[in-house]
Formats: sequence, structure tokens, C-alpha cells
Amino acid sequence: MTISQFSCSGIELALFRYPKQQESNLQAWDAADEHLIKMLVESQQQPLNTAIINDSFGALQCALTSINPTWPLMVETDAKTSLLGAKQNLADNQLNTDNIRYFNSRDLLPQSIQLVLMKLPKNLSYFAHQLQRLSQILPQGTQVFIAAKAKSINKSILTTIEQNLGSASASLTWKKTRVITCISDGNKRSLPQSVTWKVAELGLSMSNLSNVFAANKLDIGARIMLDNMPTGEFSSVIDLGCGNGILGLRAAQLYPQAQIHFVDDSEMAIESSRINWQANHPDANRATFHWDDCLTHLDNVTPDLVLCNPPFHQGEAITDHIAWQMFLDAYRKLSPGGILHVVGNRHLAYHVKIKRIFKNCHTIASNGKFVILQAKKQAVN
Repeated sequence: MTISQFSCSGIELALFRYPKQQESNLQAWDAADEHLIKMLVESQQQPLNTAIINDSFGALQCALTSINPTWPLMVETDAKTSLLGAKQNLADNQLNTDNIRYFNSRDLLPQSIQLVLMKLPKNLSYFAHQLQRLSQILPQGTQVFIAAKAKSINKSILTTIEQNLGSASASLTWKKTRVITCISDGNKRSLPQSVTWKVAELGLSMSNLSNVFAANKLDIGARIMLDNMPTGEFSSVIDLGCGNGILGLRAAQLYPQAQIHFVDDSEMAIESSRINWQANHPDANRATFHWDDCLTHLDNVTPDLVLCNPPFHQGEAITDHIAWQMFLDAYRKLSPGGILHVVGNRHLAYHVKIKRIFKNCHTIASNGKFVILQAKKQAVN
């Protein structure tokens, strides 16, 4: 665990990524957070009904609450780790939470919002969707401040903002970041329709919400996994990091007696999995859906198979600590003799981590880019 002391514009905070015990030296904030806070402090911004969107681990919430403990905040996030991390950092810094309300990425924010603070997400389709949602509720003239790395801000980003919310201009660069100021034009935009596509060889119809990986096609990692699913009988299967749920849906076909658990950090991924299950399987009782940080809060579930297609980034950060936590959680939850079945890029060397945890790891299949790995939890003598 890295002790992270945040210091900006007279604000001092101890901030951690979530979970605290992760093997990562990454900070819980970045220079774009600092730029936003510096701008607010220097302009002597008074507390207004403020929406905060894409606040990775609560740096913005903590900073504004430390400036004024009664500052009314409406926080929107799609990531459970962001929600849990923000609550952890608010508690660790003994900050008031009475004036903070939380919303997931599909809830429309209240119409009483007078100011918006936003971090630019990596997924630009999701960003456009967020702007369209804001256009539904923001009055004309509302200021929206969007912070990002300077290299991520270009004419295309400004055009996207103008098309979906209102006029936009970018600040000068500070610490390699810029803040875009958008003024809402008060015109409501229609929200995007979900895209539906077929996986004909499996007889499945799929759709994704806007912040789910591989929006309108089967991603190549999932493809090799689907071609190399475990053989045998399984009674309880977890699709860990489920995305749109394609692996869990295939598991339901292959293991007709199994209960399928869909787990993801993204609320939109969980909702996409739920939608796809309802579209493809009549038996609602066979599936459960968990918006969670890996398997942290998955009580009373002892799987005999965990299917896993781990992400190797968290927002803008390239990191393998999420995969490490997934493998540890799988080992902790699996029944004796249970199997972890993983797909990953060859260069990530997941076999080293898996072998450290399970004391065994076998290559099931590979191609030029991906490898399928399998490990079995040994029974304790």
C-alpha cells in the first residue's frame, strides 16, 4: 500500500486507490484533478449544486468537501471501485458526507444542478453519451468544466462537446493538462439507441451499453475463449469481469445445470449482461448479477468454475493489479478441485501470477496474441 499525500492549493488530503491493499504504486488522483481544484480555488468558486462525473477515487469530492463541508455534491460513476474508493477516502479524511448523493451511469442527474465538474473518460462513445444525458437536465448557461491530459484534448473532442451539449473552449496547459469550459446551450439531445448484433454460430443476440468494451462485435480475446471453454460438468460458474456477458451466456449453454454469476466493476456492463441474459435465456432463476469490486462482496457463492477475461488498464492507467486481485479472489472463492479459466494477451505473463497462487497452471490454447490458461484449486489434505 502506497501512502499518497495530496497537496494542492492549500488542500491537504491522504488519498488511496481502492482497494488499499492492492499491489500498485499508482496514485488515487492525477494532475487533471489538481488543475480543476486549482481553478476552483483561484476563482473563489462558491458552493453550488455541483455534479461530479468520473471522479476516479474521490479526489474531487474530498477536495470540495474539505473547502466547505456543506457543498452539495451529486456524484455519477459507472465503476464500483470509484464509488467504494471515494467513500473510503472521505471516511479516512473524516469529511462530511451528508451533502453527497450518488448516482450510477444510467440514472439521470437532478435538474437542480448549477455546476458540473468532469474528468474525460477513456471511452469517447461513453463520453458523448454522458454529454447527451447532461443535455437532458442542464439549463442554458450552466458551466461544465472537463479536465484531461492536454494530449487527449483536440478539435474532435471540442466538436463532440459542442454537438452534444454546448460551446467549448480549452484552457492553457498546466502540468500537461487542460480544462475545457463548456456552456450548456439548453437543447435536449436524444439518447443513443443500443446496438444489437448476432453471434450466429452460438445462436446469441447481443447488445452493449455505451461504456462496455467491444461495443458492436465479439472481441478477439472472447473469441478464443469461446472456442476453448472447459469440458466437464459444473454447478456454479462465475463470469468475472463479464462485460456484456458473452462468456456466461456460453457457459449457460454448455453447462445446463449451472447457476451463472455475472460480476463486473462497471454498472453498465452488469446491466448489459442482464439485458443479454433476458434476450437469450428464458430461465431468470439461473442467473445473478453483481456490480462489485472483483469478488469482494460475493457472499454465499462457492463456484467450481471461474471464467475470466481480465482488463489490463484502469481508466488511463496501464496496470496488472486488477488481474492479480481477480486471480486471488478466484482462488479464495473456488471449491476444492474448482477451475480458474483465463484468457489474456501473451505478453502479460499471467501464468507466473496464477502459478504463484494455485501452484499449478496449464496452457490450454494459444495464438499469436492470446493464451488460454487453466489452474485447479487443490484440495487441502
